[in-house]
Order: sequence, then C-alpha cells, then structure tokens
Amino acid sequence: MSDEKALLAITMGDAAGSGPEIITKSLADPTVRAVCRPVVVGDAATMREALRITGVPGEVRVVGRIAEALFSENVIEVIDLQNIQLDRLTRGQVNPMAGKAAFEYIKLATRLALDGECDAIVTSAINKEALNLAGYHYDGHTQLLAELCQATDVAMMLASDKLRISHVTTHVSLEKAIKLVRPERIMTVIRLTDAAVRQMGIPEPRIAVAGLNPHSGEGGLFGDEETKYILPAIEEARRQGINITGPLPPDSVFFRTLQGQFDAAIAQYHDQGHIAIKMLGITEAVNITLGLPIIRTSVDHGTNFGKAGKGTADPTSLTLAIKLASVMCRNRKQTNR
Repeated sequence: MSDEKALLAITMGDAAGSGPEIITKSLADPTVRAVCRPVVVGDAATMREALRITGVPGEVRVVGRIAEALFSENVIEVIDLQNIQLDRLTRGQVNPMAGKAAFEYIKLATRLALDGECDAIVTSAINKEALNLAGYHYDGHTQLLAELCQATDVAMMLASDKLRISHVTTHVSLEKAIKLVRPERIMTVIRLTDAAVRQMGIPEPRIAVAGLNPHSGEGGLFGDEETKYILPAIEEARRQGINITGPLPPDSVFFRTLQGQFDAAIAQYHDQGHIAIKMLGITEAVNITLGLPIIRTSVDHGTNFGKAGKGTADPTSLTLAIKLASVMCRNRKQTNR
C-alpha cells in the first residue's frame, strides 16, 4: 500500500443494533477522517436510515469496490451487499437476517484485507445469538476471523490509552479455561502481545503476566498452576529476549500496568482481563485480534440493542478502534520498509 492515510474496511455489524448509527457518528468526526480513508462494508439502505436516525449530516454513496471510493467530506461510501430488508427488521431484537448479513460483511472485509485491497478492517458489534440462528456457529469475531484467515494461533487483546490486556483464554467455561492454561498457549500469547505492542508504537514492550490463582498461588498454598505452567512460559520468553515479569498477583497486576509499570499485561481467563479494563468505562477500550495475517480492531462492546434506533449510542469505542487501526497500519508500513 502507499504512504497515504490508512485504507480501512469498516463492517456495519448487526443491523438491528447500534453499529450503523455509531459508524455515522465516527465518520463525521474530523479527527477520524484525518487519519484514515474509510469504506463501510454493509447495507446502503440501512446506513441511510442510520443517518436519518442520528441526524448526522451527509449522504451514502455506493461503490462496487474500494478502488472506486473518493473519500469526500460528509460522504459515507458503502460496498452494498443489499442483504437487509428494512421492513423485516426491528431494531433492538435478535434477527437471523441481521446475523447472516453481519457474517457476510466480515467475510468480505477479511477477503479485501487478505487481498491487499485495504490496510486493515475495523468491525462493529455482532450479536452471537443472531449469528448462530443464521447457521454460523462461532463464539464471536475472534474464532470467525481465525477461520477465515486460516490462522491457528490467535488471541484477544483489549486496549485503552493506558492499559493493554491480552487473554490466554476467552469464551470458555472457567473449568475449561484452567485446563487450557498451559506453557505452549501462554508462550504464544506472550509472543503475540510483544509483537502487537511494538506495532502500536512501543519499541521495547514491558509485559506482565498475571497468575491464575489468588496471590499467584502463594507459593503453592492456593494452587500450583503458576509454578507448573505459567512460570515455564515466562522463563522461555525471557530466553527469547522478551522483557517479561511474573507471574504477578492478579489483584494488583492490572493496576500496576495502568500506572505505567508495564506496557501490557496478560490475563489467564476472560473475566480476569475484561473486568479490569471495563472498569475504565464500557466505551473506552478497543478489541484487537492478535495472530492474524491482517490488522483487525473492533469496538469493545455489544450491539447495544437498548439504544438501537434512538440515535443516542456512544461512538467512542469505534472511533478509538479506527484510530488504533490507523496507527498500527502506519507502524507496519514503517517496519516493512
């Protein structure tokens, strides 16, 4: 790609949710337009309705492919899949039609990124129930994107301005998560985290690893996963030259990271990391999929059915996701020179 602003494919997400509305708000933000060239992969009629609902000034222009986009001010350019019938859509309600459409947006955007037609993809929220009712049995974007990209080692990172948290496990039961906390997986997440933070502009990341048990096991008193599984991965990471610390007590490691002692932290399971970052605010973080051959960022919230159709949904997380994707694209280009 050229040295121009990042070329981003933004998926519309679930049409029954707030995704289309927050896209209109984010793309009306001059600071967003200053860092990227956005094209929405979605349904043009739904995007026009979103403009009406939010009252954001502008228009929708349909393009057949990204190369046709002009990136004019107050124009949202959409690759129109024409897969939403608005008379069958009730905002705020689960709808298999919307689930199927959301899958199709992700599939096309991913292909565009893999083919080099865009620099990265940014995804709006999908509804897992709608996705599964449509026949696509995934637990979320991460699993779906891994399959589409044929990537075997992926991880979820949640990132805000001062706190970045990767996860060893995500959408599994706590019982299964404990069984998945093993050196090979932990080492994979450490390696992916180190690479991602570098791509975010930090050349020598300092990474902390949370323990699994209270007080990181307290020397085996509360569990031995730290010594059996987590510490061997940390030692191997050190041998590979990664600046890493741990395992640290989970009740303090994220606060220490927030205070600037570390550039990223690694959580062992879903809620351990999610609770920490969402205490900063539901709309203050970005979801990044690590380990893909493409850059993918996303909102770190759901479809927000309660505000769908009201024009009041907060676009902050999407705006942050767009800006972070743009930063990662720029740093990737500089690294590849």
